[in-house]
Parts: sequence; structure tokens; C-alpha cells
Amino acid sequence: MKNMKRFIGIAYFLFFGVLMTLRSAGAYIDAASGTYILSVIAGLFIAAGATVAIFWRKITFWFKKKKALRAKKQKEKETK
Repeated sequence: MKNMKRFIGIAYFLFFGVLMTLRSAGAYIDAASGTYILSVIAGLFIAAGATVAIFWRKITFWFKKKKALRAKKQKEKETK
């Protein structure tokens, strides 16, 4: 599974690297394309916000757990 994730990451990097090095597309960008791109970007932000909202409890628990561990270590240092 780890190798598959690495392969996918490298494939994305290479794909977008090739796209960024193209000099000219030689194509016409329609006005509706801008609206489509804007809606895709808005959808990505909405999806990211929904993901954070769904996992907010787990995220805050992780930070609280780290804070509690630090407090416990500090208390142990003080008692020694």
C-alpha cells in the first residue's frame, strides 16, 4: 500500500510537471471554461471544509491528548 501511494504521488508529480513545461496549448479557452474552473476550485474548498468539519472532533482530541501528555511529563519532572 505504501508503494502504491508513492507511485501515485510520483505519477501526479510527473503529470503536472509535464503540463507545466508545455509552451503553448494552441487552443481556445471558452468563456464557460472559466466558470467551470471556478466551480471546481470552489468545490475543492467546500470539500476541504466539509472534511475538516467531519474530522474536527478527532483533530481537537489529538491536540488535547498531546497537551495532556506534555502536562503529565511536566508534572513528573516537578515531582522528581
